[in-house]
Amino acid sequence: MMNRREIVIGTMAAAAAQGAAAPLPKRPYKDGVELSVIGFGGIVVTAMPQSEADRRVAAAFDRGVNYYDVAPSYAAGEAEKQLGIALKPFRKRAFLAEKTQRRDAQGAQVEFEESLRRLHTDHFDLYQFHAVGSMEDVEKILAPGGAGEYFVKLKKEGKVRFLGFSAHHAEAALKLMDALPLDSVLFPVNFAAWDKGGFGPQILAKAKQKGMARLALKAMALGQWPKDLARADRKYRKCWYEPVDNRELAQLALRFTLNQEITAAIPPGDERLFDLAMDLAAAPLPKLGPAELAELRSRTAKAEPIFRA
Repeated sequence: MMNRREIVIGTMAAAAAQGAAAPLPKRPYKDGVELSVIGFGGIVVTAMPQSEADRRVAAAFDRGVNYYDVAPSYAAGEAEKQLGIALKPFRKRAFLAEKTQRRDAQGAQVEFEESLRRLHTDHFDLYQFHAVGSMEDVEKILAPGGAGEYFVKLKKEGKVRFLGFSAHHAEAALKLMDALPLDSVLFPVNFAAWDKGGFGPQILAKAKQKGMARLALKAMALGQWPKDLARADRKYRKCWYEPVDNRELAQLALRFTLNQEITAAIPPGDERLFDLAMDLAAAPLPKLGPAELAELRSRTAKAEPIFRA
């Protein structure tokens, strides 16, 4: 017969096991669409056998992940090809976000059609200008014959449901949001970039003003890789920045991001860090108190932010 202590320990173990596999919550995006608070970045399935990519996508879907994001530039198209096959059984129930770095209409059309083929689909739920990083990017997008014209055409024809962009430059992001009828913005919501770099709050405020949904990048980024660290020596080679892999610090960073007014966050492209993000986001993530904010600031103090305003 179990004593009270054994019952308590058993209950705690069962709760922990249940928490590790708990489904991810969802939040509103737009027009009745709800997305899992953690999105699946296509880089996760690169550099692995297709069978492993299939398994990982299926496992994520079973956990409640319905938001998948990819781009042609991820591993030179490998991410699109791998994800396209793995996502086939779930495509009708998944929200698939794609991007293009082409700034002209003709180039964007070529890339869009190739992305459809690679991903075995006839439409994208969200199509985005990828990595808008300068005012020159915006000028090209908005120019006659620019990709902006093609994006609007795609939505009118029903080939995409929503339009957006990923932001790497604050001023350019603000201009693009004013210039085009976009549905969402994907941008860094990262503690060090906000706290030290001043990058992020202005994009959030403008998106709210425009009625746009907000999607987060780089929640679990620590900062730039140390300049003296060779690429071959980086622990996470799929990440162009140094990610947070300490569980305690990752939880603080993710809590900071998911407690902003956003729908979802896309973790680093390394599969180990994606698994960590799913586990952390499946548990309650209360707002950070003053002591926790101070701890987060202290532990990111030496990092160079990945973006600055």
